[in-house]
Amino acid sequence: MGPSSAPRRLSGMQKQVLSLYRGFLRAARTKSAEDRQRIESLVSIEFRRNAKEVDRKNFLYVEYLLRRGKKQLDQLRSPDIVGLSATNVSFSQTKDPTH
Repeated sequence: MGPSSAPRRLSGMQKQVLSLYRGFLRAARTKSAEDRQRIESLVSIEFRRNAKEVDRKNFLYVEYLLRRGKKQLDQLRSPDIVGLSATNVSFSQTKDPTH
């Protein structure tokens, strides 16, 4: 693949999100097959939900989600941790921070 085949360049924040996603998938590989499947499913659901529901221009909230995700990933990498749980955090301004 040459540089002309790429439709667009990713922003720094998009690269961070993709790196976090890949990190979760890598960490899931270190767990049992059953835990791995649950982790991968939960991670996929959470990332897709946030991709749909969070305004990409709400940088503060996206940065918050990245920080929270990194903390969860660090916990998941611990050999003592076997899985993840989802917590729904809602802010009144996830879609449009100006209203």
